[in-house]
Amino acid sequence: HQDRLAMTGLFRNHSMEKQVEQRAESNGLRKRSLRLLSAIGPGLFIIGYIIGTGSVTSMAKAGAEYGMSLTWALALSCLCTYVLIVAISRVTIVSGQTLIRCIRLRFGAGLAIFIIIGLMATVVTSVIGVMGIATDVVREWSSLVFGGAGVSPMATALVFNALLGFLVWRGSHGFFLRGMAVIVALMGFCFLVTMFLVHPGPIEFIRSLKPAMPDQSTAHLVLAALVGTTMASVCVVTRSYLVAERGWGLKDLKAENRDAILSLTLTFLVSAAIMASAAGTMLPAGIPVVHAIDMVRTLEPLAGRLATAVFMTGIVAAALSSLFPNYVLGPWLACDYMNVPRKMDHRLVRLAVVVVASLTFVVPLFGGKPVLVMLASQAISTVVMPLLIILLLVMLNSSRTVGNYRNPKALNLGLL
Repeated sequence: HQDRLAMTGLFRNHSMEKQVEQRAESNGLRKRSLRLLSAIGPGLFIIGYIIGTGSVTSMAKAGAEYGMSLTWALALSCLCTYVLIVAISRVTIVSGQTLIRCIRLRFGAGLAIFIIIGLMATVVTSVIGVMGIATDVVREWSSLVFGGAGVSPMATALVFNALLGFLVWRGSHGFFLRGMAVIVALMGFCFLVTMFLVHPGPIEFIRSLKPAMPDQSTAHLVLAALVGTTMASVCVVTRSYLVAERGWGLKDLKAENRDAILSLTLTFLVSAAIMASAAGTMLPAGIPVVHAIDMVRTLEPLAGRLATAVFMTGIVAAALSSLFPNYVLGPWLACDYMNVPRKMDHRLVRLAVVVVASLTFVVPLFGGKPVLVMLASQAISTVVMPLLIILLLVMLNSSRTVGNYRNPKALNLGLL
C-alpha cells in the first residue's frame, strides 16, 4: 500500500512537471511569435494598406480578362513601391524627421500643406469607396447563403467601425500594429487558400505566367489600375511614421531594407493569388469583373460555397486593413506638420478619427458612388506621387537634409 502511494505521488509529480514544461514551452512560443510580429509589424501594416477592396477588384479584373499574363506589371509595380518605401524610410532615419516635417523644413509650409491636402483627398475617397464595397460584399454573400435581402449595409458599417474604433481607442501604437498584423494574416491566408481551391493545377498555373501585352482597348486601363492600387501615395507616406514609431536609427538601415523586401514580396504573392483565383474561375467562363462583388457571385456556382466564404472573408479583412490606416493617417499628418507627438489617445486625434470614420456611412446611407469625389482625388494623385518622388530625390541628395549620408546610386536610379 505504501509502495502504491509512493508510485502515485511520483506519477503526480511527474505529471505536474510535464504541465509546467508544456506551459513554459507555450509561453516561449507565444513570446517568439510576438517578437516576430513586432519585427515585421511595419511591413505587415504596408501590406494591409496596399491590398484593399480596390486592389482586390483590380487584380480580379486582370485575372478574369487576361489570366496571369499581366503578372509582370504587378511585379514591376511592387518593385517600384519597394524603392519608394526604402527612400522614405531612409529620409526618416537619416534626417531624424518624419516626411512632412522634412518637406516643410526644406521646401516651406505651402508645399507641405499641398501634399497633405492631396493625401487627405485620397483618404476621403478611399474610406467612402472601401466601406461601400465591403458592405455590398457582405450583403450579397449573406443573401446567397441565408436568402432574403442579406445583412443591411448600415449594420455592417456599424460593426466594422466599432471594431476599428476599439483598436484606435486603445491608443497604443503597438496594440493596433498587432491588431493590423492579425487582420493582414487572415486576409493573406484567405486569398491564398482560394487560389488553391479554384486553380486547375501547378503546370497550368506556370504556363499562364507567360508575360504578354494585351492589345484590347481596356488593357491599358487594367494596367493603370494594377499600378495605381499598388503604388498609392498614402501607403508609401505612412511608412515614414511606422519607421519613426519603430525607433529605427542608422544601425537599423539593413533591418528596414529586409522589412521592405518582405512586405512587398508578400504583397506580390497575395495580389497574384487574387489574380489567379479570377483566372481559374472567371476567365474560362468568360465572365468579366466590374466590381469586387462579381467575384463573390461567380465563385458560388463555379467553385462552391467554401471558396465563396473564404474569398468573402479575405475581402472583408482587406477592407478593414485599408480602413484602419486611413483613419489614423490624418492625425499623423497633422502632428507631423505641427511637430507634436503622435498620441493616439489625444482628444483632438480621436475627434479627427471619428470625422473620417463618419464618412464611411455615405454609401450605406445614400447609396450610389461618389464619382465626382473619386475623380477629384485621382486628379490630385497624379500630381502628388511624381512630386513626392522629386522631393525625395532632392532631399536624399542634399546635405541640408541627410548630412554626409548621401543617397546610394542604385536608389537614385530606382527613383528616376
